[in-house]
Amino acid sequence: MKDTLRYDAEGAVVLAGGYGVVGGEVSRMLRARHPALPLVLAGRTPSRGAALAAEVGASLQVLDLGGAAPLGFSARAVVALVNDSSDRLLRACLRAGIPFVDITRWTARVQQALALMAVEPPRAPVVMASGWMGGLVPMVSAALARELGGAASVETSILYDLADRAGEDSIEFMDRMHVAFEVTEDGQRRVVEPLTGVRRVELAGRRRRVVRFDTPEQLTLPLVLGARTVSTRIGFTDESATLALQAAQGLGLFHLLRGEGFRGLRRALLRGSGKGGRAVVHIQVSSGGASRTATLVDARGQAHLTAAGATLALERALGLDGDAPPRGVAFPEQHPSPERGLAAVRSLGVELDLQPAMHAEERRAA
Repeated sequence: MKDTLRYDAEGAVVLAGGYGVVGGEVSRMLRARHPALPLVLAGRTPSRGAALAAEVGASLQVLDLGGAAPLGFSARAVVALVNDSSDRLLRACLRAGIPFVDITRWTARVQQALALMAVEPPRAPVVMASGWMGGLVPMVSAALARELGGAASVETSILYDLADRAGEDSIEFMDRMHVAFEVTEDGQRRVVEPLTGVRRVELAGRRRRVVRFDTPEQLTLPLVLGARTVSTRIGFTDESATLALQAAQGLGLFHLLRGEGFRGLRRALLRGSGKGGRAVVHIQVSSGGASRTATLVDARGQAHLTAAGATLALERALGLDGDAPPRGVAFPEQHPSPERGLAAVRSLGVELDLQPAMHAEERRAA
């Protein structure tokens, strides 16, 4: 089986998983921002995307990353909105010199992709935007660090709305509660258990319990910003859910349920009602005794917020944001024009509240 993708500078942007929960939001955003940009919604069952394709004026295409048929299409760029677990799509784009964006990888799989690209260096831009919400968290963190003149620490707190919509790939991303991961603290890498390290943080008008959670920006921000401490924590709108998951972790239930045979049960614990919710993220960057904070709120939920990140990542890969495309691999936090990046976030319907710099003495008095 040999995949034969071809680069076409005037061709379509292929959205792999383009008619899923996040894919639908991405296709609508791209159509609104770039009316003349050809779009292809690709997936295993294109008929499921027929209504969306008609709505946004896109074409449909079969794309089965696990199938036996060779991949053989041309594209201006490819956006991975589904898990490319064997790196098949990434490899095919690298070999064809097609700009590539990926928003689906958890940390270990980001490392896997970076290792692959050390062996097969990309000839076209590759934007790895798998940090929380399509790379918006690391991008905003970098903008705050720019204003402070650096970043000694970056602390992110996520409020996960249990009523929100979540696609299968989002749930797979979350299904890491049984896997220990590395963080950087005081300049040292160390392994921590998920759902530990409890803190109380003000989120959506209440003090919320948040706990450690594995996200790729905890790998990339120390590298890009030189931050000595980076942490991401998550809490659920129903605090009893946070406590229940912590209790399950403490009792070792996630280790007992880590096999494929319990995959459905684990996912059932993470699956919300799907009726829709609000996404809230708080970011605090500190440096030299001062801190700067940002709060992202998306009333249309995490799928819309993730789509905003994916849209900006594609614009970065193609230079549609006004700056030259990156050479080789880039992360969203390497955005060359952070202020323009923040303005773009707002233009996509995301509330972004930036608080002025506060020194340590002021924080203690607050």
